Amino acid sequence: MQLRKLEILAPAKNRGIGIAAINCGADSLYIAGPAFGAREAAGNSFADIEKLTSYARKFGVKVYVVINTILYQNELEQAVSAAKAAYESGADALIVQDLGLLETELPPLPLFASTQTNIRSAEQAQLLESLGFSRLILARELSLEQIAKIRAATSIELESFVHGALCVSYSGQCYISSRLTGRSGNRGECAQICRNNFDLVNDDGELIAGNKPLLSLKDLNLAGFIPQLANAGITSFKIEGRLKDESYVKNIVRYYRKITDSFLESDKSFAKASYGTLYGGFTPRPQNTFNRGFTTLFADGKRGMWNSGSSAKGTGEKLGTVKDVSFDKHGNLVFSHDSGIRIVNGDGLCIVTPDGIVQGLRANVAKGNIIYTNHRKSIPKGSVLYRNHDKEFEKELETNMPERFIEARIVFRSTGDRIVLDVQSEDGKRVSLVKESPFETAKDSERAKIAVYSQLQKRAGLYKFVVASYETDKQKFYPVSFLNECRREIAALLECGQAETGTRPYFSSVPAKTLQNKPLQSRVLDYRYNIANSKSKELYQKLGAQVEGMAFEISAPEKAELMRCKYCIKYELGICPHHVNPEVSGDASKAVEPLWLENGSKRFRLGFDCGKCEMIIFG
Repeated sequence: MQLRKLEILAPAKNRGIGIAAINCGADSLYIAGPAFGAREAAGNSFADIEKLTSYARKFGVKVYVVINTILYQNELEQAVSAAKAAYESGADALIVQDLGLLETELPPLPLFASTQTNIRSAEQAQLLESLGFSRLILARELSLEQIAKIRAATSIELESFVHGALCVSYSGQCYISSRLTGRSGNRGECAQICRNNFDLVNDDGELIAGNKPLLSLKDLNLAGFIPQLANAGITSFKIEGRLKDESYVKNIVRYYRKITDSFLESDKSFAKASYGTLYGGFTPRPQNTFNRGFTTLFADGKRGMWNSGSSAKGTGEKLGTVKDVSFDKHGNLVFSHDSGIRIVNGDGLCIVTPDGIVQGLRANVAKGNIIYTNHRKSIPKGSVLYRNHDKEFEKELETNMPERFIEARIVFRSTGDRIVLDVQSEDGKRVSLVKESPFETAKDSERAKIAVYSQLQKRAGLYKFVVASYETDKQKFYPVSFLNECRREIAALLECGQAETGTRPYFSSVPAKTLQNKPLQSRVLDYRYNIANSKSKELYQKLGAQVEGMAFEISAPEKAELMRCKYCIKYELGICPHHVNPEVSGDASKAVEPLWLENGSKRFRLGFDCGKCEMIIFG
């Protein structure tokens, strides 16, 4: 039986973060070149990407380069040049949004359909497979049941986000930033309008909810769904965060490495997609890294409380509540808390008051449960206390990194004065080391044998050695220096060697297919607002689509959907007429449509497609 290989796919804002992710157990990375990445502030030179791929190869880790923005006509040639540079830099695949690239001369790299292509149905998935994609990065809003249906309808790899920030809109279908600021999410320039505070008012002008980040979602955390996702057909578990810092990536990658390894131990029909095991280092604590609270979104097919609450910023780890409040002689805030958790000088704290006001402050001096700050504002008793910067944990992430070693098994044979060490490593390499030298017969055979095991089963270079078998016609005494020299020579031979099955044997690529002239129904792949060049327009026309207009970024219609969301404000507030929210009961009588979101002078009408259970924001 061929094992299905599962990969933990980590974000790499830059080469240093990519290397840190590998050292914490990532099986693959995604990174941007100098341009055309959906995170404008996370570009990299191809020289740096080449250095990263060189390091990644040591552990069989793959590197995917993103070209996942829509492309204007004058950018096509440059984008193709970037794809070729990615290939020459050792990249393993390209992640793309703009289907116009399929009509260009791309290098022989597998193509992954970005989550920006908004893959939400089996029909969409089948169409993209027919166009030659070898992997589909599914929409975040899918349930396990929907994923399983896509798996049953396709034969290529499926990738799912498992952790990190969530867009409120379906990816690739958000135009609100472009409308308000000219900065397009489809161009990697999103202004994150959804993290702003809004008022929700009805058509009579009544306030339903005020001054809250009503479009801001909690962060995704599907650590508890790894087995279910694998069995539904996902082979790549993607962590969001190409704008996140190194400590976030280290912590979250190691967290999912631990969760996934535990699953791999319990189900032998799956295997890891890279080489090496982690030893030592910090214990991951996802709640201690930037987050807005966690949600599993729609994974179980049920709605929940997805909104991030009072703040769109990272509140962090919940500690307890504020008790007594006072001020010192300098007018600085002093308070006690009931958390029982140690707070240290320099910790960043977040206070959420009973009426939802969020305040950030820093622990200047912490003495037991008494916190002295430089904060000059008072806070109410009973406020909830969070820690959004754990100074001691951040220090541990810097100074207590795990080590990643590849296992190599040694077959030890000695006859007379000749020793043969045959070695096979988990990355598929085989080497032999032969030594001939006179050695004395051991006076204590058992002790001499133990010494061989003890010295050879240490670590050297990238490898951790295991003596798999031991044969000798007469036990000799081998000096420690000799055994250590053998181990180091074996490691050097392995690092210079090539795997029998190729340098990186995992995830066989699907070659690009010839475009099939298949009629395209608008319901199958309807994101034609993202057509921004002649190549993508030609492809849609070949598929039988009637193309009307160009991308929103080129010719924004006055009346248009700015967002389409699985998230629904009505449900969150307990005023949905179709679904009862067990956690909130609101006043449905106020929900006189149309409802409006207001932020200063900006006003957006909300629509509700209840047949699809979706919310729409109109411009």
